[in-house]
Amino acid sequence: MATNSAFAKPQKLSADLEAVVGKGPMPRTEVVKQLWVYIKNHNLQNPENKRNILCDEKLKAIFGKGEVTMFEMGSLIGPHLS
Repeated sequence: MATNSAFAKPQKLSADLEAVVGKGPMPRTEVVKQLWVYIKNHNLQNPENKRNILCDEKLKAIFGKGEVTMFEMGSLIGPHLS
């Protein structure tokens, strides 16, 4: 099974995104993986609902709000990739 090249293609990251996941370019799949590393390392999952992420200042700069669901994350990082 072939991988989806659009997701595997390294993309340029915004400065806000690089502050969380590290220097780009990096594929979208790796960005999401690194976001989860950051979220877990900083204990940002909502304890009552692990599917929700409680955003610190760095994540607010990316997602634009204080709490997002894990399902929203993918679409909210789109504007930070080019």
